[in-house]
Amino acid sequence: MNNDSAESTGNAPSFADAEHMAFVAARSEPAQAALAQLEALYPTKPATDADVIVALGGDGFMLQTIHRFMAHGTPIYGMNRGSVGFLMNPFTTEELLDRIRRAECAGLHPLRMVAHLDSGAKVELQAMNEVSIFRQTRQAAKLRVFVDGVVRLEEMICDGALVATPAGSTAYNLSAHGPILPLDAGVLALTPISVFRPRRWRGALIPRSAKVRVEVLEAEKRPVSAVADSTEVREVVAVEIEEDRDVEVQVLFEAGQSLSERNLAEQFSL
Repeated sequence: MNNDSAESTGNAPSFADAEHMAFVAARSEPAQAALAQLEALYPTKPATDADVIVALGGDGFMLQTIHRFMAHGTPIYGMNRGSVGFLMNPFTTEELLDRIRRAECAGLHPLRMVAHLDSGAKVELQAMNEVSIFRQTRQAAKLRVFVDGVVRLEEMICDGALVATPAGSTAYNLSAHGPILPLDAGVLALTPISVFRPRRWRGALIPRSAKVRVEVLEAEKRPVSAVADSTEVREVVAVEIEEDRDVEVQVLFEAGQSLSERNLAEQFSL
């Protein structure tokens, strides 16, 4: 993989020799029915011995699967048995192994979040989509934002803020009016959530090498939580966020339906 790109391109890994699949499925009825169909048609291996993991569910389950198997480095091919399915391929039982062998690979790096708690504890988590910071009570949060050690916002009054990866920029970041990022743009999105002051600040694009630190002002009066994808940590006093270049997750998409193409198409959807 080209180190300057979020998605594998010229030297993309080949899955032409893939033979062994492992199946995992969400608990929903459609996902479990799909699992039964596939297990009746194809031999399976444990995830630790498989060439590829096939995830059946929606985008939320896909993120759970990525987190679950991130340390194994096994490529993941999702099939949609959920709702939106932005990270998933269409579900069909036909020629599954051949489709996987022809698949295009997106090599994605997660964000690493280090949350410092009021108790003095420190919690480290990873996020494929975004790290979000939220107010915990009716009162707005007051945040101070640093980028690479430099104070960029002395005080931001808001419901929260988030840092999104290019792959995650079409998720919560987009709902918070953040930009959709091409996978090879080399930037992260720093996006406010319902910002009150400074009133005209709508976010920033920062280099993917940047280190973001958010300090919580008046933390006792205005408690804040931090969320890495779907894992929440409460009573946070500071959060550090940066891209983890030491970890790469390989997500497979059917030929002609790459994640880059999906991100681009999303910008023209009505």
